[in-house]
Amino acid sequence: MGTSTGWRQSIPRSHACISMERHCRGIKRGTTNYNKSAAEPSDHAIGRSRGGLTTKTHLVCDGRGRPLGFVVTGGQVADTIMLPVTLNQIRVPTAGRPRLRPDRLRADKGYPSKASRAWLRARDVKTTIPERNDQIAHRRKRPGRPIVFDADDYKGRNVVERCFNWLKQWRGIAMRSDKTARNYHAALCLAATLLWAERPSSSSPN
Repeated sequence: MGTSTGWRQSIPRSHACISMERHCRGIKRGTTNYNKSAAEPSDHAIGRSRGGLTTKTHLVCDGRGRPLGFVVTGGQVADTIMLPVTLNQIRVPTAGRPRLRPDRLRADKGYPSKASRAWLRARDVKTTIPERNDQIAHRRKRPGRPIVFDADDYKGRNVVERCFNWLKQWRGIAMRSDKTARNYHAALCLAATLLWAERPSSSSPN
């Protein structure tokens, strides 16, 4: 959905941001759907969470808020285990092999597990991910080298939230009105394509 030029021009050194958005499955505000007892088919990507039956969209975007890849899962799936799966969706065309990894990844507190950080280090991807309070408390009991966190750089993570806000202008995406995950994923692909068309590579970065 982009070119190598657009990837490099997003912001210096090709940063990327990852986040998750939860969508309720046709639920009216102020109501619950916990009374539904039958299991959802596996091809629906709908799972039971604290909000009832919900869907999660795990998305990674570039520094201009343009989607690079996304995965649709049930609402009960943990964010952190989806980090490698979501980043593996990145395919940025270049003159040679496609680019598969950003130089730096910004993510929120839902992603900083040891496994995720180790996976990123093994692929030479620098990170800007804050630690959760429980992780900070645990590290105090077993002192070691502290996690480097750049608060100023983290301010750039808001682009992924803005990307979600744009995609949710499509009511079918915001409400998860499609029955199957395949159709819902297709709607996300269409909306993401239009977002790339509105923010071409030749435009100056935000």
